[in-house]
Amino acid sequence: MTALIEDWLSRVLLRDVEGLRLQLEAYPDQQDIWKPVPGLSNSAGTLALHLAGSLQHYIGAVLGGTGYVRDRQAEFERRNLPREELVREMEAARAAVVAGFARLRERGTETELEREYPEAIGGVTLTAGQFLIHLVAHLDYHLGQVDYHRRVVTGEDSVPGIVSPRSLA
Repeated sequence: MTALIEDWLSRVLLRDVEGLRLQLEAYPDQQDIWKPVPGLSNSAGTLALHLAGSLQHYIGAVLGGTGYVRDRQAEFERRNLPREELVREMEAARAAVVAGFARLRERGTETELEREYPEAIGGVTLTAGQFLIHLVAHLDYHLGQVDYHRRVVTGEDSVPGIVSPRSLA
């Protein structure tokens, strides 16, 4: 059962990283990715950098041993990067997810997901499995914010095919 859970966590994370890339590409004007919106504290570009950094750190570096060093402050300070650079960050996040889950499988998914996650998060200790579920929720929370930002900034109400259960099959 744990291997099935690990497989689905991996699939959902990869699907939603791809969804974030699709959202970024759905902005007709790449400058709109960085446009501030009253009442929203972060632009889509900032959220993309934050999510890429989070996944590369928590899954890639901590679980996968990739060596990635996170600069969380820069995730929130960098501005006006070209869309291509944000897409590269999504590709790096995807690679981090693949590396982290490959390492989990090498070590034996059954025990790894039940082990304590190596870092306390916000003063809370969770198992690796619990923390991965949290990361899925975190990614999807911000993915929804990016979707909302895109709709407000562009006036377009289309959905670029994200979070479809079909993509998990």
